[in-house]
Amino acid sequence: MRIDDCYQLGYVTKTHGLQGEVNVFLDVDFPEAYEEMESVFLQLSGSGTLIPFFIESLRLQKDSLIVKFEDIDNIEQAESLLKASLFLPLDQLPPLEEGQFYFHEIIGFLVEDENEGQLGMVKDVYEAGEQHLIAMDYQSQEVLIPLNDDIILEVNKEKKIVFTRLPEGLLDVYLE
Repeated sequence: MRIDDCYQLGYVTKTHGLQGEVNVFLDVDFPEAYEEMESVFLQLSGSGTLIPFFIESLRLQKDSLIVKFEDIDNIEQAESLLKASLFLPLDQLPPLEEGQFYFHEIIGFLVEDENEGQLGMVKDVYEAGEQHLIAMDYQSQEVLIPLNDDIILEVNKEKKIVFTRLPEGLLDVYLE
């Protein structure tokens, strides 16, 4: 499995007990959607390779899981998984409601503002704490657009366009 065909679900934060369990932080909106997982891909710290791991058991605790992987039976083995990132194939993403989108879906979309017209292409989406930002190139400058309902009016997946209403002066801040 290639990392480009997957999305990051979370990462291992610490060991849990002495029997090989680990605590996994889930970087998702709906952790309960992952309570029935049977396997994941792990990217071990310092490696670019995804390795399949089968789940023996898991328990949801707020935004984290306590996971027992098959063949990980003691704390020493569990410690080898610390800081590993968990991935799932893109086709396992939970379905979204009408008008919602995953951040990775809009990369490469055109940004079109209701006043300024076509601006540039989405090159990335940054998650900065509570505020998510769309990054695009505009007149050879990276411009960051807050991802909120007042600014992002619509995402048209068929036409691959993000329609915006940018705050007055936002573009000028980056061009000065």
